[in-house]
Amino acid sequence: MYQIDKTTNSVTALQPRAFGELGFSERAHLQEWIAKCPDCLGEELLIIAKEFDGFDETRERLDLLALDKSGNVVVIENKLDDSGRDVVWQALKYASYCSSLSKSQIVEIFQAYLNRWESGGDARERIGEFLENEDFENVILNSGIAQRVILVAANFRREVTATVLWLLQHGLRLQCIRATAFGEGERLFLNMEQIIPTPEAEDFMIGVAEKEKEQQGVERSLAKGAKLRSAFWEQTLAALEKAGITLVSNVSPSQDHWLSAGSGLSGVPYQMIFSQKEARVDLNPSRANASENKWIFDRLHEDKEAIESDFGASLEWLRLDHKKSSGIRYRKAFDGYDRVNWPEMIAWLVEHVKRMEKTFAPRLPALAADLRAGIADMETEIANGGDDSSPDS
Repeated sequence: MYQIDKTTNSVTALQPRAFGELGFSERAHLQEWIAKCPDCLGEELLIIAKEFDGFDETRERLDLLALDKSGNVVVIENKLDDSGRDVVWQALKYASYCSSLSKSQIVEIFQAYLNRWESGGDARERIGEFLENEDFENVILNSGIAQRVILVAANFRREVTATVLWLLQHGLRLQCIRATAFGEGERLFLNMEQIIPTPEAEDFMIGVAEKEKEQQGVERSLAKGAKLRSAFWEQTLAALEKAGITLVSNVSPSQDHWLSAGSGLSGVPYQMIFSQKEARVDLNPSRANASENKWIFDRLHEDKEAIESDFGASLEWLRLDHKKSSGIRYRKAFDGYDRVNWPEMIAWLVEHVKRMEKTFAPRLPALAADLRAGIADMETEIANGGDDSSPDS
């Protein structure tokens, strides 16, 4: 910190001073400065308790307790000239104790603080004003695990800063603020500087931590879903084998939501679908050539009435002109992630994949022959200089 001399147009370095040398103490001075001017920590805070010791079965006492503008509880721990080795552990204990504080308990704590230190006042009203919410019933305080920790000291040991940085990476909200006293003659100055995380990086680090937490949740969900699907298909394949359905005799349980079986026509598999919301059986023309898939679909669709009569139900006919593949489907709603429903789902799939095979198997060989003839005609036409690319030309 420098003092500007306008007369000489120069600056003079102010000398940092140790709080202890100046006769200042942690509780009587540093704590009081923050209590009377919490904005010195770089944000708007509402101090609700000093030297709070209202924890069950412990006599431990935290320095200052506050609320931030989001209604989160903030534990503020002050150390004078040296942070000590155990300040992080101490503050985390206090934060864990405070995590169970209810809205009504916070009001009681703040009311006691007002009565003792500020000559009274209405705690509910003061909190509502601070949070800019006139309807106190709608105020949310100390939600979930959003408790924060602010550490204040003149010097932070390396083991403290390393631990704080590691905890930040795991989503805990901690800040280290360096308090420095400066002297110039009889005049004294106090500088409060957030060193971890730097103000510029704080929002970024919070965003990264939230993203990592979300990604971990997604990964756990995916792993759980994969394990669930594998177990479902294992039971389904056993049921299909017991029912004498040989379509999937060489298929292994999959972690995917679908299981495919050959229909005898290349690129047109039967599929069974298992999802959280339904079970489904499909016939999917999905050959490499989109025009071939549409040709197969259209030929089957011409026989729609007879096919649905043989199947015993109306089917979904999805030509999907904007995609390469097409689909013919039948589905039923289930809560697939509730294992109680699995026997019914598996019985439904066994029955309907059997119907699917019985319905389409007699039709596909002739269709395959017509397709081969159509492709041969198309290739001949191209060789002769024609431009017809449809397999049913």
